[in-house]
Amino acid sequence: MITVENALKLVLDSAKRLGSEKIKLSEVIGKILVEDIYADRPMPPFDRVTMDGIAILYSSYLGENTLFEIEAIGPAGSPQLTLKDQSKCIEIMTGASLPMSTDTVIRYEDLEKIDNQYCIKKPVKKGQNIHQKGSDHAENSILVPRGIELKAIDINVLATVGKSEVEVIKMPKVAVISSGDELVNVDEIPASYQIRKSNVHMISARLKQLGVSSKTFHFKDDAEGIFQEMQEILNEYDVLLMSGGVSKGKFDFIPEVLDRLGFTKLFHRVAQRPGKPFWFGVYDDKTVFAFPGNPVSTLACFQKYFISWLEKSLGRESQMLRVVLEEEVQFKPDLTYFAQASIRQKEDGRFYALVNHGNGSGDIVNPSSMDGFIELPAGKELYQKGEVYTFIPFYPLYK
Repeated sequence: MITVENALKLVLDSAKRLGSEKIKLSEVIGKILVEDIYADRPMPPFDRVTMDGIAILYSSYLGENTLFEIEAIGPAGSPQLTLKDQSKCIEIMTGASLPMSTDTVIRYEDLEKIDNQYCIKKPVKKGQNIHQKGSDHAENSILVPRGIELKAIDINVLATVGKSEVEVIKMPKVAVISSGDELVNVDEIPASYQIRKSNVHMISARLKQLGVSSKTFHFKDDAEGIFQEMQEILNEYDVLLMSGGVSKGKFDFIPEVLDRLGFTKLFHRVAQRPGKPFWFGVYDDKTVFAFPGNPVSTLACFQKYFISWLEKSLGRESQMLRVVLEEEVQFKPDLTYFAQASIRQKEDGRFYALVNHGNGSGDIVNPSSMDGFIELPAGKELYQKGEVYTFIPFYPLYK
């Protein structure tokens, strides 16, 4: 049986890039950019008016001239105007291009309208209320560097420079597989000895949240049938996330089928609770995470290992949070314990974790009221109040 630390190292060592792909702007949130985004023109692309008011030539204002007749009106989105009579003004709107032969904008709040003229009521500074062309970024400068995880705010930049498609790191195609004759579909009424499938739906939902496409499958407890179906799945998918069929029961066929398919087993059984029977292996460019079937075991292995593998494959750091134990915890087996916990941030700025063990790894309801797992390392039986440990969240805490 392997330690959690060694298991995680083997998982991370197997992480690999899957190349890149171009996707639509509407689909890029959460993806990793693999190209630099350049300014296709100066930013702003013209001398942009920043206040509704009038545009004048500042030299016409000198000598205490405060009265300017209106020559024209320039709304945003209209072609650039030219002030023909420099003793006059052009009414101009926010976002419009500064008219030729003007260099200063006075906002309406500092003016008084008198018939077809405006009287300036407050002192004027040359060049005021103008966002100068190229003052933010020069043409061809890098606006968004490769390697970042794209956020909603980045869409502004991509759209501004006309990037309707963006090249990003390709996400893996994932098959989510349940196994076991005891499982029936969600819309079926289970017999007294059956239960509805749930793990595959939980995993698929979390994958969707991570921006990973997936499809669900189910295997009956039949070794030959599993072998045939898995051959077909491997032709299309990069990663298999399996739930169930990896323990020591007579109908737990997954390890022997994976061996028959040529997979290299990197480990089977980890010194942890929940999730001890976890199986992990690779074959060419395919990766299999075979989790135990109990819901909390599947959840723990998925959160600890698969998400770490995915983040490493995408070149990102796994989200890690250190939390303080709010109450002492006792756990006697010499195993790493992924304890379900809720967290809260106190006035000192630190996060505190309150453990709620639930009713074992089959209790699917308890995790829904928790925020994640606090990872309590093997080698001790008593974890004291105030000690600090790693927390593995069930969902993105900072997004």
